[in-house]
Amino acid sequence: MTITMNPQTSLKSMLRAEAQKLGFSMVGVVPARPGRRLEAYMRWIDNQHHGLMGYMARPDRVQRRQDPAVILEGVQSIISVALDYATLRLPPHIAEDPARGRISNYAWGVDYHDAMSPRLEALAQSLRQLAGGEARQRVYVDTGAILERDHAESAGLGFVGKNTMLIGPQRGSYFFLGEILTTLPIAPDEPRVMPGCGSCRRCLDACPTSAFAQPYVLDARRCISYLTIELKGRIPRELRPLMGNWIYGCDVCQNVCPFNRFAPQSNELAFRPGHYDQAAPPLLSLMAMDEQAFASRFAHSPIKRIKRHRFLRNVCIAAGNWGSAEAIPGLVELLRDDDALVRGHAAWALGRIGTREVHQALSER
Repeated sequence: MTITMNPQTSLKSMLRAEAQKLGFSMVGVVPARPGRRLEAYMRWIDNQHHGLMGYMARPDRVQRRQDPAVILEGVQSIISVALDYATLRLPPHIAEDPARGRISNYAWGVDYHDAMSPRLEALAQSLRQLAGGEARQRVYVDTGAILERDHAESAGLGFVGKNTMLIGPQRGSYFFLGEILTTLPIAPDEPRVMPGCGSCRRCLDACPTSAFAQPYVLDARRCISYLTIELKGRIPRELRPLMGNWIYGCDVCQNVCPFNRFAPQSNELAFRPGHYDQAAPPLLSLMAMDEQAFASRFAHSPIKRIKRHRFLRNVCIAAGNWGSAEAIPGLVELLRDDDALVRGHAAWALGRIGTREVHQALSER
């Protein structure tokens, strides 16, 4: 394919300019090849560290990760973009209040898929126009069977840290990733020398559930983000007391990372919570939500995808870890919930509180 360009510019520089216009903070390009960490990923699957996320081990998805051409025939380049989402740090009296449920900071505002997908599609369309319409492309935001952190690392957006997050040396790890697979031959970025984690192990030591089997290897089965979001059924009893007041995701391994002191404030107002109750809502208010209230409250949030029953499962665990008698009326009401998952975790939470009133309520049920 021949692309005629102005001699004083290039497809690459125009791509960067368009990405910046759309609000992306970083952009990089790599040849469409298997990721450098593919073997490590396969070992991760073989060791069952993906838990019950069976889609990650499906043969067709593994094949796509092994060869991007299975996704898009004739693919030549993978474009990685980043969008910052850091907004504020919760004050300790809010974040550490056991009467509140903590939500990972990426979910304080609108669903990032809704924020990124239209822009990535627009970037792909601009790229197609710049190349005279001669391109086939696929766009992904956390949905495709590709090793997005691996490709983004190769494109120079950062390095993979011991907590398995992609870390930018001058911007930390609070950013979303998106990709465009294209049949256009775009000059790849040169590999960059990255600092790495060195001897630091703050993330490994701070993890409440000891989810890191070793540096750079996360056992999802113990990760609070997996437990509160990806796991569809009962949360293992032995892990519940370790989850504290996290009710959707977890930021511990990122919050303690020294590189995140450089994290820039996102320009996206849609990611910023309007008030602290969006980031750490009172548990009592959450326990009272019916289906309609849940759907209304989280209509534009990524939280909506786990649905009310899984969200209240998480809320019940946080209430049990709170251990206050104030939670008893709400939990007793949840013993009558239509969903067995909610009822079972409400019973566990009441058992943690363990007052005479609780024993009577459990006996009645």
